[in-house]
Amino acid sequence: MDAEDFLEPEVATTAIIAAALFSPKVRKVIRKGFVYGAAGVLVAGDVVTSFARGLGRGMQVAASTAAQQTQNAGSQGQQVGDAAAGGPTPLDKAAVKPSMPGKEWTL
Repeated sequence: MDAEDFLEPEVATTAIIAAALFSPKVRKVIRKGFVYGAAGVLVAGDVVTSFARGLGRGMQVAASTAAQQTQNAGSQGQQVGDAAAGGPTPLDKAAVKPSMPGKEWTL
């Protein structure tokens, strides 16, 4: 084989692969690279999973808060309807407190 033959891509690739397979140092470096690469993929997967779980929990909290606010708005609407019908509201009951002990206040 001439030196020019090693400049061809097929021959150069084959020579590099053969050197890698037969060299203990190169195999060790390749093995470490695979191990560190796999560890990086696992860590990245954990980060993505953790982010997705946190996002899901946040969405659940937001949904329950929205449901509670909707429920509160509905009960406030009912109280307003009761007040329009002539019944006392919790605000009326809170406002009618005697300032002098022993005196009763009524509306």
